[in-house]
Amino acid sequence: MTMATLRRLFAAAAMISSIATVTHAEDRSHQPRANISFIQIDNDITLRRSVVHSLDPKGTVLFLHGFPETMYAWKEVSLALADDYEVHAFDWPGFGLSSRPTTDRFSYAPMDYARVLDGYIEKAHIDRSKLTIYATDIGALPALLLGLEKPDIARTIIVGDFAPFDRPHYMYESLQKLKDRRSAAEAREQLNKNRADILENAFRRGLAKEVQFELSARFRSDMARGWSYGTLTTADAFASYYTHFTRDQQYFEANLDKLRTPVKVVWGEGDLYIRKEMGVELAEQLGAELSILPDTGHYPHLQKPERTVEEVRASFR
Repeated sequence: MTMATLRRLFAAAAMISSIATVTHAEDRSHQPRANISFIQIDNDITLRRSVVHSLDPKGTVLFLHGFPETMYAWKEVSLALADDYEVHAFDWPGFGLSSRPTTDRFSYAPMDYARVLDGYIEKAHIDRSKLTIYATDIGALPALLLGLEKPDIARTIIVGDFAPFDRPHYMYESLQKLKDRRSAAEAREQLNKNRADILENAFRRGLAKEVQFELSARFRSDMARGWSYGTLTTADAFASYYTHFTRDQQYFEANLDKLRTPVKVVWGEGDLYIRKEMGVELAEQLGAELSILPDTGHYPHLQKPERTVEEVRASFR
């Protein structure tokens, strides 16, 4: 073999190696990741948010968390959907690292959260015609209230494991106490006192041992960090939400026939906090499709994230 031939072989090998290196770098750069930032809604509210971008999105998904969660509740499902969708999540005011104005400036009521949601969709420049909102727990009623006001706010709203109607008998005892003004202050105090137990056990309480699940260390740390961030605790914000909860539930039920946005209801069969009968009644009154998930508690998106991914994909079909 001549020296000229060897030089050509070495040059070809170098070129192949270079192409492989570039391709590998491109593959890594296209791996989905959550981009964390802050977005100002108004003078009082700035939200921490997570956005996972897609190279060629078919639409946008917006996840809305519940108590005592933060936007990190949605990380796993957000990354799983990023091949086809742009995925957003944010911390509600009073949760995570979002703003916590005093209650004389912001009441933390479902109707106020609905306005925050509307502001986020506008500020984030989300195309509502290609948007699915997936909302659970305290995030669900604000999404539906916004749907009453703006029927085109999303192409679909998926809700579950929350209390759309004033039916305390379907709710966990501590939640009933929050709804009752006579016991609300004591219930709020207990929530703050039981912070450690809530963050450790709320997600698996009531579940059989064989279906219990673990949370990531990052998510646990984020909830613990955010609990006392700012001027009031996460429990204080949750309790303030309940101060106005009955009023906003009653408004929603009185105007239910005006809801035009398509709704899907997804519920954990073993939900300890809001019984499945609440979901059944909601679906019947809306004429909406209902999925009751067996062996599942109050947090289906954490216990069975693959099912949440499938519900979102189905909403775009």
